Amino acid sequence: MKMLLSLIALLSAALLARAAPPTCYSRVLSLSKEITESFKELQTSKAADPCVETLPRLYLDIHNYCVLTKLRDFVAYPRCERVVEVSDLKEKARSLYTIMISYCRRDLVFLTDDCSALENSVETSDEIDS
Repeated sequence: MKMLLSLIALLSAALLARAAPPTCYSRVLSLSKEITESFKELQTSKAADPCVETLPRLYLDIHNYCVLTKLRDFVAYPRCERVVEVSDLKEKARSLYTIMISYCRRDLVFLTDDCSALENSVETSDEIDS
């Protein structure tokens, strides 16, 4: 009986450990990946509006300080307001920007400020993920 109670206590502790709330960093990281993937899907979609091709590139590396400028520019881009997917993507980008500059401001560490890396990494990000 003691063995069964010990096992239940151990499993309960393991479940509680996994149920910990996400950190600021993990939230920013997951949202940036979600935005990057959504942008790739939007770019490759056959049903996408022609204005989608004119959108600025959107590859997000949250360790690059230039990502803040990239997010701000993408949200402020004046075209494609009528495309629902673009509006949703802009809203996610706005949320990520807000999280990064206010809620997580002290928790994030930028390892680089190479803005050109955010322009050229759309093609190479697939190679990195593999």
